[in-house]
Amino acid sequence: MPTPALRDDALAIWRAGVQAVQPAVFMPDAVRALDLSRPGALVVVGAGKAGAAMVQALEAALGPEKLAARRVRGVVNVIDSFADEARPGIRLHAARPEGDPLPTPAGVAGSEAMLDLVRTLGPDDTVIALISGGASALLPLPVAGVTLAEKREATTLLSKAGATIGELNTVRKHLSRIKGGHLAAASHAGQWISLILSDVIGNPLDVIASGPTVPDPTTYADALAVIARFRLEERLPAPVMRHLRRGLQGLEPETPKTLPPAIVNRIVADNALALQAAAGHARRLGYAVDILPDPIQGESREAGKKMARLILERRTPATGKPRCLLAGGEPIVSRVAPGGKGGRNQEFALGALMETTGTGFANCCLLAAGTDGEDGPTDAAGAFYDEPLRLAARARGLDPAAYFLTSRSYDFFARTGGLLKTGPTGTNVMDLVVALVAP
Repeated sequence: MPTPALRDDALAIWRAGVQAVQPAVFMPDAVRALDLSRPGALVVVGAGKAGAAMVQALEAALGPEKLAARRVRGVVNVIDSFADEARPGIRLHAARPEGDPLPTPAGVAGSEAMLDLVRTLGPDDTVIALISGGASALLPLPVAGVTLAEKREATTLLSKAGATIGELNTVRKHLSRIKGGHLAAASHAGQWISLILSDVIGNPLDVIASGPTVPDPTTYADALAVIARFRLEERLPAPVMRHLRRGLQGLEPETPKTLPPAIVNRIVADNALALQAAAGHARRLGYAVDILPDPIQGESREAGKKMARLILERRTPATGKPRCLLAGGEPIVSRVAPGGKGGRNQEFALGALMETTGTGFANCCLLAAGTDGEDGPTDAAGAFYDEPLRLAARARGLDPAAYFLTSRSYDFFARTGGLLKTGPTGTNVMDLVVALVAP
């Protein structure tokens, strides 16, 4: 099986996984399972990279008659390219530009609008919250005394220090008026249903999108412990540290530890669903499939090296069946050299290349890409690595190690034809890695 065919197959398998977690696919069943018999208002709030597609799928599932009869309305914070401020009913509010993961003042305005809306509701009313990956940055609403810029700085410093998503969210929840259960706690609606598209390993409800509709098990003490672990007490903005220390002293309210039983949170799609769909498509293409049991996490480039070793171990005898290894997860990039450019999937693919510079990668193909179509602060979803790419780098006189050491994975794959660019996909269930090994 020639390598170009492997690359085509890898992309088709990846796309099958992404398609399975499109809201148009999973939302109809999720909506049919809802009891929406309460006579009052039906309000929709939420945020995330899949927010616009989830709204559209919800409206299609409810149908125009029910939308009109219930006078459905709401606000959902989305990436600017999906926004539609003028649409009737559920407003898609522009909360941040595409390719910029940091929260914006526009996101603050949308978050305040959601809080104002749910506070007006009573026992006859129903809220549907649509939550998907990326919502932490799309739902910014700092506590009093901390500016958005100060909260952004704190998040950036923690992220660059290597904090996990759980550690980041522990701090973010204690600097927010909407995360950590505050959004749901603000409402007296008789029914609250959160439909959640998970972008976190293991689907912990309190971590996904920083848990705006979920009781928060973490405390101010936990948030300060995270900061101390990375020795950032003197580097974080003073108002941030002041608020967290006041919280530890009981001078600021804790995040909600319980919420009324009327508030229900349901996972409607996740990385496992994408992996199963990708596996099904790979089998239809004739591959023997292994879904790796452990999620991809830790330092991205090291995870890529580990995957490369595993691929080489699984090479197929000439008479055997082609193999497909699938993995999901979300590694991190904790160290970026000055002037570096790339994302965790590009780092992953370059790490795999570095591991195989002495052995080659004949009859193998690796694709690592974010299911949201975004890989860090770049316009790529991820990158391919196969033997033609390695040879193209050699023919151009490119030294992969130089790009590896200077964190320029984007530049390396741009020059060798390895970037995958899809644009935003309208969903987000972490990353999907497809590795193919031909006889």
